Amino acid sequence: MSYVAGIDVGSTYTKAIVMSPDNEIVGRAMDSTGFKLDKAAERVYDEVLEKNSLTRDQVDYVIATGYGRHRVPFCDLTITDLTATARGSNFFFPDTRTVLDIGGQTMKASRLDDKVKVKSFRLNDKCAAGTGAFLEKTAHYMGYSTEEIGPLVHTSHDGVSISGVCAVFAESEVINQLSIGSAPADIMRGAMFSLVKRCVQLMKRVRMEPQFTLAGGIIRFPTMVKMLIESLEGEVNVAKDDMPQYATALGAAVLARQRLTKVIAES
Repeated sequence: MSYVAGIDVGSTYTKAIVMSPDNEIVGRAMDSTGFKLDKAAERVYDEVLEKNSLTRDQVDYVIATGYGRHRVPFCDLTITDLTATARGSNFFFPDTRTVLDIGGQTMKASRLDDKVKVKSFRLNDKCAAGTGAFLEKTAHYMGYSTEEIGPLVHTSHDGVSISGVCAVFAESEVINQLSIGSAPADIMRGAMFSLVKRCVQLMKRVRMEPQFTLAGGIIRFPTMVKMLIESLEGEVNVAKDDMPQYATALGAAVLARQRLTKVIAES
């Protein structure tokens, strides 16, 4: 058996993972999605192959997932990101029963059965207040970049109240807090805590069960992870390094291996 790959074309970033015949992760790559979704998929796929001295001919099956999955011209199959994230979470943490995936533009909570099937799921409302964009907008209002969110909130001593009802209205809240002398770090912490409360509410709507696994780009902020762990009753799993951001691409690769095995068996 040869290599398989998973491509996750998200609204903010596109990720690719290649797995070996032994089901080991051989490499991964990520880049901004932009407006040309097909080009983003081609770019990250070629990058991960080049990094690992592989060619497209050596990859026998590719599954695409995510927001732009139907724009990947070289894939063999497409699947939903809910299914892919469930499989990616299960790959690292087989006892996962509830998955929380917080991306730049969406937030999803899903409850899984013992066969890793999604039994119940909920998405955030059509508002950035329930996504990573809420944190980014809050940071930008105060003159900070997305990359500065982590270091900034780490210096906070006491978060201030940010309702998080609407990412647009949050601007007036931020301006008000700054005018009364609140520190930017404390405002950022308040925005993060507001997002955490929305996460827990969404998870309750799917009747969450432990173990919980966290995925998505926002999980790269340690303070966000700490807040979620403190807010959830039960064991919380977080993959190492930047792997939470690759959970969906990983799940696509895992399913690509299963699909390839079935195709070979039927041929």
